[in-house]
Amino acid sequence: MQDPNRLSEAISSPDTQYLTDLLIKVAQEQDKQAFAVLFEYFAPRVKSYVFRLGSDDTMAEELAQQAMLQVWRKAHLYDASKAAASTWIFRIARNLRLDHYRKERHFDYDDHDFSLIEDETDSPEIQTDRNQSGRLVRSALKTLPSDQLEVVKLSFYEGLSHGEISDQLNVPLGTVKSRMRIAFKKMKDQMGETS
Repeated sequence: MQDPNRLSEAISSPDTQYLTDLLIKVAQEQDKQAFAVLFEYFAPRVKSYVFRLGSDDTMAEELAQQAMLQVWRKAHLYDASKAAASTWIFRIARNLRLDHYRKERHFDYDDHDFSLIEDETDSPEIQTDRNQSGRLVRSALKTLPSDQLEVVKLSFYEGLSHGEISDQLNVPLGTVKSRMRIAFKKMKDQMGETS
C-alpha cells in the first residue's frame, strides 16, 4: 500500500485499490492517517451526491459528515470482497439520506417488517457485467486527449457542473460542452457502442 502521507497524490489520482486498502487499514488498525485521506477524498463527493439526491446544502453537509463518521465507526464491517470502498461509503450516505427522508416525512414503517428490507447484493452476472463495463470505461478513458479527460474527470469524479468546470479551467462554457461531447463520442466508439 502507498504511504498515507501522500494525500495530494491520492486525491488527485484516485486508485480504487488504494482507497480500498486505506479503508481496510482503518478497519484493522483504526489508522487516523488513512481515514484522513479517505475523508479528504470522499467527504466532498458524498456531499455532492447527497445534494443531487435532493438535500439542501446544509443537510448535504451534515449527512456527509455523518456518513464519514459512520465510515470511521463501522469500518470493521467493510468487506472488500463484496464492494469497493466507494460503493460501501456511498451506500452508507444513501441509507443515511433515506433515514433522514423517512423521519422528515414521518413515514410509519415497522423495523421488523422483513418485506421492507432491501437486498443490496448483486447477482454474480451483474457483478461480472459491472466489472467488464468498468474495464471498458477505464480503457476508453486512457485514449482521450488530456483536455477531454480533464473535463470528464472534473464532471464525474469531482461532481462539478459544466459552468463550474468552465470557471475552474478558465475556458468558455461552449468549449467545456464541446470537449465533453467529443469525449463521449470517442468513448462510445472505443467501447463499440453506436450513438
